[in-house]
Amino acid sequence: MPTYPAATLTALARSLFEAAGVPAADAATVATSLVDANLCGHDSHGVMRAPQYVDFLRKGTYKADAALTVLSETPAVLAADANWGLGQPQTYRLLGRLVPKARAIGVAAGTLRNCGHVGRLGEYAEFAAREKMALFAAVNSHGAGRRVSPPGGTEGRIGTNPLCMGAPTSAAPVVLDFGTSAAAEGKVRVQLQKKEPCPEGWLIDAAGNPTTDPAALYAEPGGSLVPFGGAQAYKGFGLGLLLDLFCGGLSGGACSSPKYPLAGQGNAAVFVLFDPARFGGTDHFLCETDGLTEYVRTCPTAAGASAITLPGDPERAAKAKRLADGIAVPDGTWELITKTARELNVSLPTG
Repeated sequence: MPTYPAATLTALARSLFEAAGVPAADAATVATSLVDANLCGHDSHGVMRAPQYVDFLRKGTYKADAALTVLSETPAVLAADANWGLGQPQTYRLLGRLVPKARAIGVAAGTLRNCGHVGRLGEYAEFAAREKMALFAAVNSHGAGRRVSPPGGTEGRIGTNPLCMGAPTSAAPVVLDFGTSAAAEGKVRVQLQKKEPCPEGWLIDAAGNPTTDPAALYAEPGGSLVPFGGAQAYKGFGLGLLLDLFCGGLSGGACSSPKYPLAGQGNAAVFVLFDPARFGGTDHFLCETDGLTEYVRTCPTAAGASAITLPGDPERAAKAKRLADGIAVPDGTWELITKTARELNVSLPTG
């Protein structure tokens, strides 16, 4: 399993996208986003996605230089069509339009349809926090990616449909970012590429039996991911279902449907920015978020617990470690990256 510095992987990913026809600025945005996901410990949204994105670009599924088309706009709302452009640049274009709206009136909501995979949602909560704004965000798989079965079912009906909420503090933001299934589909793909079993509780096979074999998800007939919640999986499935309805219905895109292929292509998305300055005031917001986060962190710990962690802490800890030690890339992932680089005549790192 090779290990590389973040800067080396970023340069490689950027070169792959540029060789596939992506403008330099957008290639840098996507490459930085993917490697940042690796740094944060979310390899499911990291450089393993680069060969997938390049494949979509070469097939024409993704457009290398797609414009963001405004479908509808008011002082508080912007609905946009990403025209199957790469998800990270299109998302930042949308957020760039939403920030001044939120500054002006306190809240701004935006949607994307026909959008490439947007990556790790927590990245956008961190962006909003730098603007001293709070964020709500969710995506579905634009009709496809139906890998999550309802409680009691044996066949996928909705996507993993992640939810993200972020709140700034005077220091690091609190960022909650999770899929509504027991694990993201990309995490299963990571296990498949590592040739390792999944933890128990992630998957069922096509007959509805628990399994740890990641290949079961992609078999024919295929297994499915289970919703989060364990014995109360209706909570995870219910949340995922509502997010699917919101993302597909509000964006003008699609909710999960058998009309679409199972393999995921991209996202329909909802983003909502809140500017505390137009509510209780930014100073008040930060005072309260600072106070509550400190109160939680100082909770007495049970035997065996070293510290209380808040949402966003694991990502920051992983980033500090991986910036120092480098990012380990699973052999299966590196094989795909190597194959893509050779096809595009892109040089691979020598160190």
